[in-house]
Amino acid sequence: MDKVRARWEIQKNWQLLFPILGVALTLLFAYWIARRLLHTFELNNTGFEWIFTIGICLALYFAMVRFFLWCFKKLEHKWKVGQKWEMIAIFIVFAITGSLAGKLAAPLTHWIGLTGDSVHGAIYWTSRILLIFPIYQILLVGIGWLFGQFEFFWNFEKKMLKRIGLGFLVP
Repeated sequence: MDKVRARWEIQKNWQLLFPILGVALTLLFAYWIARRLLHTFELNNTGFEWIFTIGICLALYFAMVRFFLWCFKKLEHKWKVGQKWEMIAIFIVFAITGSLAGKLAAPLTHWIGLTGDSVHGAIYWTSRILLIFPIYQILLVGIGWLFGQFEFFWNFEKKMLKRIGLGFLVP
């Protein structure tokens, strides 16, 4: 445990939440992909089901962890954060926000009255993708605040809006 604390610059016990949550979410996502692959190859309800699931899950988990650690090294100097454990919190916020924005866009387009059956598919998907953008912007700052990273995400938001020409929206 001391190695984890030293590597991620953890000084208080509550900060251990972020590495633990990162490991758990990565493992859960690897399991979800493995189960999807299992059904794609129609290996469910066979003798290979759990061998396949566990094998693919572990392989994906270790590949994703290596990729995330590579991303941490690349972004550590670009993003100005006080401690390394904050990088984990930032990655978790990006993952939750992106997934949630995509999920919330579907019921919102349905609420507006745009469904795949009522309008052409190109109009439906264009409107859904256009709705994801403002949902994502709002969720990014809100979820960032919940994870204690409001300042980072507020600065990130202002920079992003300025780059796309919407800088007049923020002070």
